[in-house]
Amino acid sequence: MTLSKPIRRRLTLGGAAILLIGAFFFVMMRAGPLAPIKVTITQVKEGSFAPEIFGIGTVEARRSWMIGPTVAGRVLSVKVDVGDTVKAGQLLAEMDPVDIDQRLVSLDAAIERAKSAQAVATAQQADAVAKRELAGSNMRRNQDLADKNFVSSGALEAKVQEKVSADAGLESARANAAGAAQDLNRAKADRAALMQQRANVRLIAPSDGVVSARDAEPGSTVIAGQAVLRVIDPASLWVKLRVDQGRSGGLAQGLKARMVLRSQPHADLAGAVARVELLSDSVTEERIAQMSFNKIPVGVSVGEMAEATIQLPAIASSLIVPAASLQRQAGVTGVWRMASGKPAFVAVRIGATSLDGLVQIVEGLHAGDEIVVYSQKPLVADARIQVVDALVKSTAATGASQ
Repeated sequence: MTLSKPIRRRLTLGGAAILLIGAFFFVMMRAGPLAPIKVTITQVKEGSFAPEIFGIGTVEARRSWMIGPTVAGRVLSVKVDVGDTVKAGQLLAEMDPVDIDQRLVSLDAAIERAKSAQAVATAQQADAVAKRELAGSNMRRNQDLADKNFVSSGALEAKVQEKVSADAGLESARANAAGAAQDLNRAKADRAALMQQRANVRLIAPSDGVVSARDAEPGSTVIAGQAVLRVIDPASLWVKLRVDQGRSGGLAQGLKARMVLRSQPHADLAGAVARVELLSDSVTEERIAQMSFNKIPVGVSVGEMAEATIQLPAIASSLIVPAASLQRQAGVTGVWRMASGKPAFVAVRIGATSLDGLVQIVEGLHAGDEIVVYSQKPLVADARIQVVDALVKSTAATGASQ
């Protein structure tokens, strides 16, 4: 039976329409919004690794001194410059003593006068002792004569009065001598205090070191406590390191570290954690640690930026997954585990992490479990997926950031 031309045309158009619709649905299911999500997967493995902590800090001097006057004054001279090596006890700078030298001369004269007054008081005390002894002898002699009725009672009373007066004179002389001694001690103490002030105008190096800053020049007026010079001990340089609090678990004194200075990016410098500060920075949410060098590098400068990688004790054999596989769903950390070819979100508890992207799994997974590492787009439970060896570079980056 031969079909008419219009019927053949309708059948041809109908077949073409069916093919187009089928092709459309095929494309929708393979590459469109209904297409399976491309993912890369890996297996949970058992292994061990050495976790590390990374931080950035600055080079500082553990021992440094701000050298300045204890009272306000004018800088008379500065004898060293930045970079000079100084020795303990070396004169670094001097303040204007103003009238201290003249006041010392005045106090020297006051001390001599006090010595003279003390000598006079000592002589008066000796004279009073002699008078007292004579008065006592006369009183005893007259007492004997009065007992034998050779002198009157009035004469005896006069001698007794002389003895009382001599005793009072001796006490007065002793008080004058003590006062003269106190005046002399006071003058000497005043002179010692002034000598200390005179010594304070001489700014002396407290220890061997290097001048790191010169903050005042001759003729400048500085206040008490203001630094004229700053001295550091170059053998005490270390790095003040800041570490993210969330990654500072296990940070402890004595851990070995590798440090890289900004000025020497290709040199790994050996060091160790010298101290972990008790106080953290609540604003930046960082722990603070002090890192010492095994050997102070040549050419290092105070204030220079440095990076440090701290080596933690090796983790015993445990479950390990890539850090990129970790996701957060409703505030819970977990991974997408493959179950019967479908992804299912599983909460996990993580332990140590390494800087090369490995994470210890403490709870939630078993060895051999298959988990999603990267996905073409965010996953949902029981989503249709397609396992591939690798995603497109840009897509992989997107998956890693999920």
